[in-house]
Amino acid sequence: MYHEPEKGNVLAANCPSREILNHLTSKWGVLVMTCLYKKTKRFSEIRNEIEGINERMLSKTLQELEADGMVLRKSYDTVPPHVEYSLTAHGKQAAKHLRSLVNWLENHLEEILNDA
Repeated sequence: MYHEPEKGNVLAANCPSREILNHLTSKWGVLVMTCLYKKTKRFSEIRNEIEGINERMLSKTLQELEADGMVLRKSYDTVPPHVEYSLTAHGKQAAKHLRSLVNWLENHLEEILNDA
């Protein structure tokens, strides 16, 4: 018997979609997703690109986004260790939406600041 997939409800306190949304739209989540939008990167590349993020926060954010199925962590068996991060199919879809918001903000920053 076919059952249609249940839809999430971010307004419901116990819906897992709320936690995923929190990870995606957190200060660092948006920046990590934006950073990985175009290409796969190593940890140090992400850290160097996102000004102000420390290693602990980057590691925590990547772990959360990986657990949510947004980021793929690929580890290579080399010395020294080589780890790359990329977006999953769902991550790419989410990043596209986040990128639209980021683009809008960057393109309208002067107007927004003048209205504040």
